[in-house]
Amino acid sequence: MKIGRVGVLGAGLMGSGIAEVCAKMGYETVIREVSDDLAKKGVSRIKGSMGKAVEKGKLEAGPRHAARSTLSTTTRLEDLAGCDLVIEAIVENLDAKKEAFSILDRACAPHAIFCSNTSSLTITEISAATGRPDRFAGLHFFNPVPVMKLVEVVRTIATSEATEKTVFDFATSLGKHPIRAHDNSGFVVNRLLVPYLLDAVRALEEGVGTREDIDKGMELGCGHPMGPLRLLDFVGLDTTYAIAEIMFNEYREKRFAPPPLLKRMVLAGRYGKKSGRGFYEYGEGR
Repeated sequence: MKIGRVGVLGAGLMGSGIAEVCAKMGYETVIREVSDDLAKKGVSRIKGSMGKAVEKGKLEAGPRHAARSTLSTTTRLEDLAGCDLVIEAIVENLDAKKEAFSILDRACAPHAIFCSNTSSLTITEISAATGRPDRFAGLHFFNPVPVMKLVEVVRTIATSEATEKTVFDFATSLGKHPIRAHDNSGFVVNRLLVPYLLDAVRALEEGVGTREDIDKGMELGCGHPMGPLRLLDFVGLDTTYAIAEIMFNEYREKRFAPPPLLKRMVLAGRYGKKSGRGFYEYGEGR
């Protein structure tokens, strides 16, 4: 199946990034947000990202203008009815995702393929809200979307081979490097990454080392570009906590259980860089 028009649910950090790469590759892209203000913020984020790419010589002004002309926004789910592919990137909440896809299932054409950018929920659970489980797959991008090359293509036991191939080829057309993953909570990357991040919190909690020593140890000892505690600050402690809760409920294994320290920091509003304080402090002079 040929993809021509793409719908993106959500204009947050991930949604706007997904919409940006789709528009830059020539796809007619429609972004749906719950309000005009949020949609405008998303478009502003996209313009800023493409502007920086032009400044760095990674994108020419002509293609940037062309990409912006293929973008449009709406606040109505029904306006995605003409899309061949819809990618959901809203809040990591099963009920919210199922409600959105239930409406889309009635509005979109039978041939349309649905994808979720979820990082921890299973695709099978989300697709249960629709009558097209054979045309439903996971398409998990990584942040920042315009920069990160990896995309996880997730096939459920109901996803057809044709759907998987279409989604895989679509990801490749965006200049990404897709890998195949089974429909398990966390897929490939987060199933390996989340326990590592949680163990770093436990190491700090148990006095194994200071935050600086733990991070420096992994950077210099294992060649990681960023230590686990600083990475947690960039990902968001609240985001990681929510993902860990979902994965622990799925697997019931201790390695996925969020440590008490992580829970206390989230309750205290220390979400990381976005809130100005996590394991490290951020802001002027920090």
